[in-house]
Amino acid sequence: MRSKEGEKKRAYLTLEELRQLPEDTNTYKTVVIQMFILEPKSVLLNEQEQKFNDSESAIASMQVSLISISTSKEYLEKQIGELENNIKELLQQDPGLARQILSMTVQ
Repeated sequence: MRSKEGEKKRAYLTLEELRQLPEDTNTYKTVVIQMFILEPKSVLLNEQEQKFNDSESAIASMQVSLISISTSKEYLEKQIGELENNIKELLQQDPGLARQILSMTVQ
């Protein structure tokens, strides 16, 4: 998510700078570290807008996933608590069963 946030911020900042340039300005796109290609401003604007939108969509999707995971975690923690209480009750009601379980060996 941090990676996408960084990508989104870079795309946003690049868009802001590109929008300020005249249409006929020569702009360069990074292809490899220390290598640039001459591209029309409109191409770079489209690419940066696409990166920005893609990052925004990915972040939104990740946030929905986090909410879903959080909800599932809360539900499962509640279920575990209920099961623990049920087991405690069962063992308190039948001390013989508790002794039986304690005497069992795990193989």
